[in-house]
Parts: sequence; structure tokens; C-alpha cells
Amino acid sequence: MIKKNETDKEVYADVDPAQLPDNAFRELAEDEQYRPIMHPAREYNEVTPYSVIMGLVLAVIFSAAAAYLGLKVGQVFEAAIPISIIAVGVSGALSKKHALGQNVIIQSIGSCSGVIVAGAIFTLPALYILKATHPEITVNFFQIFMSSLLGGVLGILFFIPFRKYFVKDMHGKYPFPEATATTQVLASGQSSGNKGQAFTLVIASLIGGIYDYVVETFGWWAGTLSTTATQWGETIAAKTKMVLSCNTSAAVLGLGYIIGLKYAFIITAGSLFVWWVIIPLMGTYGNEAIVAMTPDEIFGNYARMIGIGGIAMSGIIGIIKSWPIIRQAVGLAGREFKTGSAKQAKPVRWQLDISMKHIVFFIAIALIAVLIFFMTGVIDCWWQALVAWVVVTIIAFLFTTVAANAIAIVGSNPVSGMTLMTLIIASAIFVAIGLNGPSGIVASMVIGGVVCTALSMAGGFVTDLKVGYWLGSTPRKQEQWKFLGTLVSAATVGGVILVLNDVYGFTADATHPDPLVAPQANAMAKVIEPLMTGGDTPWILYITGVVLALLLNWLKVPSLAFCLGMFIPLSLNTPLLVGGAIAWFVSNSSKKAEVNDRRRDRGTLISSGLIAGGALFGVFAALTRFFEWNDPMHNFFHNLLGLIGIDYTLPFNEGTLQIAGLVMYILLIAYLWWDSCREKKQ
Repeated sequence: MIKKNETDKEVYADVDPAQLPDNAFRELAEDEQYRPIMHPAREYNEVTPYSVIMGLVLAVIFSAAAAYLGLKVGQVFEAAIPISIIAVGVSGALSKKHALGQNVIIQSIGSCSGVIVAGAIFTLPALYILKATHPEITVNFFQIFMSSLLGGVLGILFFIPFRKYFVKDMHGKYPFPEATATTQVLASGQSSGNKGQAFTLVIASLIGGIYDYVVETFGWWAGTLSTTATQWGETIAAKTKMVLSCNTSAAVLGLGYIIGLKYAFIITAGSLFVWWVIIPLMGTYGNEAIVAMTPDEIFGNYARMIGIGGIAMSGIIGIIKSWPIIRQAVGLAGREFKTGSAKQAKPVRWQLDISMKHIVFFIAIALIAVLIFFMTGVIDCWWQALVAWVVVTIIAFLFTTVAANAIAIVGSNPVSGMTLMTLIIASAIFVAIGLNGPSGIVASMVIGGVVCTALSMAGGFVTDLKVGYWLGSTPRKQEQWKFLGTLVSAATVGGVILVLNDVYGFTADATHPDPLVAPQANAMAKVIEPLMTGGDTPWILYITGVVLALLLNWLKVPSLAFCLGMFIPLSLNTPLLVGGAIAWFVSNSSKKAEVNDRRRDRGTLISSGLIAGGALFGVFAALTRFFEWNDPMHNFFHNLLGLIGIDYTLPFNEGTLQIAGLVMYILLIAYLWWDSCREKKQ
């Protein structure tokens, strides 16, 4: 890719294209330049009262919804895609012209909800959980709010210097699954010239959404295909602990297509290594307690810890490899201060960031605020608070690039794994300096909340900025208004967690007999308590992961992708390989290169629809379960089908569900293949 003068408006065509150009999702040739939908040098309506208010309203709604659902079922849905669908739908209903820039801002502000929620609920509810055994632990709104707010602000500020590298310099080198789907949704509502693509996207979204909704709500077929559903598979699992499983979700299949075969294969290889090598070895040669466990229990309690160590080491390797980029970002700030008010060439609107001078100033203010927060609201001893502040600053800054890298590759942020490693490191340091027991637990969890939110925000923000890059919005405006979305989301999440703890609780007791499960927070509590009270910590498993990551790096295997596979359940990795294989076959289905390119791009559009529909209807499915509408719906179908002589009674037996799941999954794969290959030579 040649370095053209971006201040020269003649570089870009004058007419705004109706859809994304054909080089949007591939690497650029040496003499090629990417041209977004919105002209890089023109001004557009982006930040308006409508876009800001709409973004903030959606941030509040999705923060509350994501916090509840995340604590109830352990899954934080990605808000960017549903918010994009709502933004396009509302702008269309209001007949807003040239709404693309405003919709990008709505999505960017609103999507603060998902990332702030992930940072908060993975860590801070652990304080309530541990309070049951340590009554002296205190937790309040101020701690939750400030932890989420400061973590979110640090995540934004630490990532901005790396924006150009991730979204521009690495164009086409990373798949960016979630950003791709979000971009396709926003682009579909751009103009009448995009109606063909919009129709394809809507159909794919409906198919993916209805497919996932039916299986989640009614369970008409198995949501996960597993060898343990058969007698021979159960026997093999009992004797050897070997299992093969595959999630049948349309959204995950679409995710695999966009990720592509290369990364999908590496991720799945990491997962198979855990499930077909590590778990069988532990289940055969471990102690009696481990041998008695199921493969899932061995994975959750032991094998997954190797993945955490691998992710941490892969992050350190990534930091070392990207050190020139980090140094370049720091050097840019230094040069801006050195040149003072000297005139510099103003970059084109499309590449205009908040100035490095302002970024450095705001980082300093934010870090001072973090230190004051630690000293006044978390840790009584000033020098222990200072040590905690140093830990947060270093880890949050260095692991920012790791979080962005993971999102760019997989579309899933391993923030819980990185936060767990942060908690382990921080706790070891705190114990060494005399900060342990209940006060050490509070310090570790609040600090973990700051780091977790910072990394979650960095990973989520790279998606927003990549979407803006593809569509042609102004990065500076996205960056500026992201702070307001973070403030509103942090306040919402803080209030929601307090209310949920009061109403449902996170641990079973006389007041709360049926608490929210909060699985990630429970895992954090399980790790932190022995560290702070002198219990056992699986250091050997973490170290094994570290050694494995070093070995993978020596063998030139992308260790982060491999170790992500070790950390994520097998059932969610196998469909990535299926989707990646479909992408490869579609891209090589014709002897004509131009036909293959069009088919691949059509498949990307369809896969984006599957992801978008799955994400949106996943929220509907969760709300259906929350309001307990399942039984009335089952009764309706029972009575309706009974009129024509069909006996509809749930639950079906497991064998029937597995066969139905396999058939439906094959039909879904066939649809993705067939519709992608409909693109003929023009």
C-alpha cells in the first residue's frame, strides 16, 4: 500500500458509493487505496442532538439488559449489532436523509453498554459473593461506579494512540468479525442503491435470528451436538474423558465464516488439544477426585487454567512484538510536545484523532483520579494504594493491544482470562506487601474491575473505530462522545448491580433462595479467596500454559489464537472451523478469480446477517425466558398442532433432539453455501 497524501482531496472520488467497495475486507495492493462510503474530506452530520440522545438512551437500556442477562446466564451479548439494527430501523422510519454518520455515532455511544457491563459483572459481584464468608467486606455504589468509569476511560485513552495501526495499517489482515457484521448492517441502510445487499442481509438475519430463537426458546432441536448424547460416546467419555461437541448456533457459524479457515483452524486446534490430550491425561492419571470428574468439570476446574496462563504469556509475547508500535505511539506524543505550536499538516477528516497532547493530558488526569480513588475509597494505606495504582497502570496499558488483537482475530475478548491473570498477579503482590484478608480481597476485586473494564473497553472500541474506518466517519467524534457513553453506562451498571443484589442476590441464603448465578464473578471469587487467605493456587497449570505459549511462538504458531481456543469451550470452537471451511470452499468454488471474490463477499454479507440476527433474537430469547413466556407458547403450539393430529409434547428425548439438531445444522450450512455461491460471473 503506497503512502498517499491524505490531505489531497483529489485522491478520492467525488461520488459517494452506495455500498462498501470490493477491497473493504481484503488486503490492499501496493498501489491501491481504500475509499470509504462517506467521502474522507467532506463534512457529514454525525454528532447531532438526535444521534447523541438516541445513543445514550440505547446505552442505558442495553446496560441494564446486559447486566441482568450476564449475571443470570453468564453471557454478555454484544450490543453493537442490535444497536446498529435499531439505529438503521429508526432512521429509516423517521425518513432521515444521509443518516449513516449519525448511525455510527449512535452505535459507538450505545455499545459502551456491553463493554462496561462485561468489565463490571465479571469482577465486582464477587465482593457480594465473598461477603457471605467475610462479613467485614464492604461494597457500595461509589466503588462499582468509579471502577467502571475509570476503567472505561483508561481503555479509551490507552487505545486511541493505536487506532491507526489496528484499523488502517492492518487493513485486510485481521477478520474483525463483529465489526464486519456491524458495518454491513449500517451500510445496508445507506441508500436505495444498496437495496439488493440490504435484502440479502435482512433475509439472512431473519433466518439466523429465527433459527437461534427457536432452539433457545422451544428446544425443538439440540443447541449443541455432542458425542456424549450417544451410548458409545458416553462410554468413551467415561473411560477416556474424550468428547466432541459442536454448537449449532447460526451466529457462531457466521462468525466462523468471517474469521476464515486459517484462524478458525488454529483456535479449534487449541481447543482439541485441551479436550483430546490434556483432559484425557488428567482424567486417566490424575488423583481420585479428578478421575471421578466429567470432562466438563475437568475443563472448568483444571484444564482451562492452562489456557489462562497461555493467554497471559501470549499477551506478553504480543506486547514484545508490538513494542515498536507502542514506542511509536509514545514517540508521537513526545514529538507533539516538542514541536509546540509549530504548524503541522492537518490530516484528512477521516483520519483525525484527538491530538496526542490532549490524550497525554487526559491520561494523566485519569491516572491521578484512579490513585485518589484507590487511596480514599479502596485502600487505607497510601503506599499500598500506590503499588496498586502502578499495577493497574502497567497492566491496563500493555494489555490494551492484546485485547484489541483478540477482538480483531476472533471477535471475542478474552477479558475474563486476562483479568483472572491480573487478579493473580495483583494478589501475589498485595500479599507480599502485607495487604491480605478481607481488605486485600476488596482491593484486588476493585482493581480487577478497573483493569477488566479497561481491557473490555479497548477491545470494544477497536470494533467501533474499525466500523467508522470502513464507513468513513470521523474518529475524533467517536472518541470524544465515547466518554459520555461510558459515564452513562457506568452509572447504569452500578445501580443495576445494587438492585439485582438486593432483589435476587448472588449467593443462596434465607433472603435469596434462588440467586443469580454470576459464573464469572464466582470464578474470580474462587481464585482470589485462597490467594488472600493462604489456600492452594494452581500455579503449575498457569506455568504450563506459559511454557506452551513460548513453544508455540517458537514454532511460529499464533499463540494467542491457539490459547484462546484452550480457554473457550470446545462446543463454541468447533463451529468456527465449520464456518471457516465453508468460507474456504466458497472462495475456491469457481475457476474464475472474480467470481470467487464476489461469492466470498456475498458469503460475508450473509454471515453478517446470521450474526446480527442471532445477536438480536438472542436478546428476545433471553427476555422470553425472563418473563416466563415459554410455557404459554408451548401450550399454544400443543393446541394448534393438536388440531391437525400432531402430538407436540416437550421435552423430546435426547436422541431425537440430537438427530433434529444435526439435520437443522446441515440445512443451515447448505443455505450458507448455496446462497453464497449464487453469485455468478457478470
